[in-house]
Amino acid sequence: MVEQSSAWKRFWERGGLWRALLLAALYLGVYELIGFLLGQVIPEGSALRGAKGSAGDVFFATGLPIIITSVLLLAFAASVGWLNELFSRQKLGGHRWMWIALIVVLLINVAALLSIDYGKAGMPLVGTWLLTGLFIGLVEELVTRGFVVNLMRKGGHGEIAVALASAGVFAALHLANLFTSDQGLVVTLEQVVYTFAFGICMYLILRATRTIIAPMLVHASTDPSIFLYSSHPASGNPLGLLASLSTYLVIITGFILLIVFIVSERRNRHTEALR
Repeated sequence: MVEQSSAWKRFWERGGLWRALLLAALYLGVYELIGFLLGQVIPEGSALRGAKGSAGDVFFATGLPIIITSVLLLAFAASVGWLNELFSRQKLGGHRWMWIALIVVLLINVAALLSIDYGKAGMPLVGTWLLTGLFIGLVEELVTRGFVVNLMRKGGHGEIAVALASAGVFAALHLANLFTSDQGLVVTLEQVVYTFAFGICMYLILRATRTIIAPMLVHASTDPSIFLYSSHPASGNPLGLLASLSTYLVIITGFILLIVFIVSERRNRHTEALR
């Protein structure tokens, strides 16, 4: 048992891109399987789950699968001895300009949260989305800004590759929506571009704050604000304009900051090479 445990840990400690991709694929497969099984046990429209878009539907279709998945991911992190490594203060910090990512995303989320018709949405739905969002932030950041970043660094990759892999894996995971939803190819591709830019922002927040807790909490405020605002917008609220442009604002911010990041990293390498 001890030898098996050591071999398991050694396998993941070697890191590298292909292990990051393998772990992300395993996560997606497990999450989708849990969602599928729960859908068979508690189908859409059932008395327990309720109508589509209701608090019960959000909980059983999105919340419960992600909650169960979070337990499994934390168990995996514990099995390889990464819990402290992932959640403690990170050694690698960032630059002051990286805080722009945090400011932009938070401004958008606050604007969206202040532009929701809470009376129409109802507190059960709002509460369910806030709970679900908390676990979405935990799980998706743990996988992409936690496991992927950790595995890439353990594999000896530079931070440009780390950032691109973290955001790229995050975006690629959302390609599954093409097969698990009816949103279509165009919407899915737009979502992939958005999630890549969002992933860059989350990586920069990780660097700026030196803790994975920060991107987890920022991410946790994103999904509830997006879904609640899109389905229950308050009329006549000027902040709604900012919320309605969130996709494009995040894409523009993410790609501009990515260019700044690449230039900054290459400049740092050049400076270190001259020393």
